[in-house]
Amino acid sequence: MLVTYWRTNMRLLIKNGLVEGQARDILVVDGKIAEIGKKIEDSGANVYDAKGHLVMPGLVDVHVHFREPGFEYKETIASGTAASARGGFTTVFAMPNLNPVPDNAEAFKFVTDKNAADSIIKTYQYAAISGGLTDEHINEIEKLATLGAVAFTNDGKGVQTADTMLQAMQAAKRVGKAIVAHIEDDSLLHGGVMNAGPVADKLGLPGMTGLSESSQLARDLVLAQATGVHYHVAHISTKESVELVRIAKEHGVHVTAEVSPHHLLLDDSMIDGDNPMMKMNPPLRAPADRQALIAGLLDGTIDMIATDHAPHSAEEKTGSMLEAAFGITGIETAFELIYTHFVKSGLVDIQTVTQWMATNPAKAFGIKGGELKVGTPADIAIFDTENEHTITADEFVSKGKNTPFIGEKVYGTTVATFVDGQQVYGE
Repeated sequence: MLVTYWRTNMRLLIKNGLVEGQARDILVVDGKIAEIGKKIEDSGANVYDAKGHLVMPGLVDVHVHFREPGFEYKETIASGTAASARGGFTTVFAMPNLNPVPDNAEAFKFVTDKNAADSIIKTYQYAAISGGLTDEHINEIEKLATLGAVAFTNDGKGVQTADTMLQAMQAAKRVGKAIVAHIEDDSLLHGGVMNAGPVADKLGLPGMTGLSESSQLARDLVLAQATGVHYHVAHISTKESVELVRIAKEHGVHVTAEVSPHHLLLDDSMIDGDNPMMKMNPPLRAPADRQALIAGLLDGTIDMIATDHAPHSAEEKTGSMLEAAFGITGIETAFELIYTHFVKSGLVDIQTVTQWMATNPAKAFGIKGGELKVGTPADIAIFDTENEHTITADEFVSKGKNTPFIGEKVYGTTVATFVDGQQVYGE
């Protein structure tokens, strides 16, 4: 469900911006881009001076956890969408691991009504595949689709039974929606808290084998091929998984995949102690896995970057990895980290990052946005790519401060964010 609170019948002129390396102005009329060009003049428009900063489509994140209802002490829809706007995101897809889980019409409508009331950006809502995220019987997929479910997922839990996944795929295919999979075979976890391997052994911590991910992915890709459903792989993390997706795409399976910034930038060789800020699910894998993720993103096997924004309280991320919660916050740091490590380093250009973080996610899920073109929604983000910034905990709008990237020096801090032409972040 979309937020529709912002004003229409307004004119905005963003001047002196840098669009794909070119100095451009953008005229917005009634929430849509009306013109992009050099030195546009419009006496009736409100003017925003971009001051030579980078102007991009508003970012799109298909994987966030806003924790409401049920876990408001971690995050709320209001704080989560404010944090998203600060990160340059204008559209997000919210996960259903809530309390109550949106696995029926009443619970789903409660969440979407709350999204509509409290979001300052566009918030789409996932519905659960099965009851409580763990039941073997699928939910009323058709009814939930008519209520506005953007797609279906049991994120946080892998679907353990092949027949449950098959039935979910068949139902999702009938209503033209995607299945988004948290791929994890519980029987292969063995209580792990980080990636299985020499680092876990050295630290004396139980490891999570990558087979838990790749074996279930292999099962699901066969089912996806049989049903023709759009199957989307959440937070892919192993080299075997990347290769499985690559092969599936070559065989015509309708599969897309996302990778998180932390799996691109960190691996288990960087864990030098029992650090709860380095605990996430899937865990940080080996350096070879991280290199495979980067290669898969560069060659198009992996379609997009998604944050898996997972805020927790300070108490939940204190102490040993044995007890700490899985997950890190990420929506406020994602763009600046990716810009710094991929664009500032010279590995890719800004157009490529735009594809990864805006265009591709919007296109994959069939929503409007993700590009700056005449006639498209005026969802726009402006970034300062010239001045270095140090990430600090006290700057976060999110309730969650749980990230290993505090202290990192980055470029690409958000200057302003606009949704349908209305400013939702910045001076």
